[in-house]
Amino acid sequence: MALTAFAPAKWAAGVFVRLRKALVFGSVANREFEGELTMGDRVNINEVSAVTVGTYTKYTDISFQEPDAATKTLYIDQASYAAVSVDRIDQVQSNANVFDALVSEAAYALADTVDGFLAGLYTEAGTTVTALTVTAGNCLTNLSNFSLALDEANVPSTDRFIIIPPWYHTMVLQAATGIIGHTGVPKVFDNGMIAQGFVGNLFGMNILMSNNVNNNGTVWNVMALNRQALAYVGQIAETQFIQRENVFDRAIKMLYVYGGKTVRPNAMVKCACTKG
Repeated sequence: MALTAFAPAKWAAGVFVRLRKALVFGSVANREFEGELTMGDRVNINEVSAVTVGTYTKYTDISFQEPDAATKTLYIDQASYAAVSVDRIDQVQSNANVFDALVSEAAYALADTVDGFLAGLYTEAGTTVTALTVTAGNCLTNLSNFSLALDEANVPSTDRFIIIPPWYHTMVLQAATGIIGHTGVPKVFDNGMIAQGFVGNLFGMNILMSNNVNNNGTVWNVMALNRQALAYVGQIAETQFIQRENVFDRAIKMLYVYGGKTVRPNAMVKCACTKG
């Protein structure tokens, strides 16, 4: 029996597609810098300075600005793996496609790990909204304060997102019944980007729900951002289908390398929220 069905390329592609579909924080990040990556690589992101405006006086020479360039570096310094095996006897006795199921589970587990890492980048936000004990009575005010902070930072009004935990979502449902959804679903935006956990739109922000909002069990660090605030790159570094020496099984192991950085802190707002 040929083993071509277990070729690494197939499994790598399968894991990568499923992983991308499961990301919430990753779905709102700028991913234009992705490419062929290995652990230890870095991506240089170039920026130019703002252009100043002068007052023109008739018959007076104007001054030309020489813009400064800045480079921010995104390091591929994170690595996570998944490794599973199926005993030959279990494989023969199972009617299901065990390996397809394992690929899906592995992709979800990797996505969960990556999303937790990206959620931790709230510390790099350029603006902080006053900490709050969130209730159904004040959650809409809190959301409007996120939007106001983005407005005051001159953040573009398009591609704005806020990611909230399920309990916060319940508060918003109670305060704005009929405006947002009861369940988080994927949404495809006009630019073709897919955002996971979408429940609605308020104050010009797309509201997403996720269990991966950074928290210590008491305080949840909620972030609102424009898509250009957070850069993320990730790549399946290696996928191997193996048969271990001392057992009768088939096994698969996958290594995923990735990195993230808040490249525009002014386009991200954070708030320490406790459950009221």
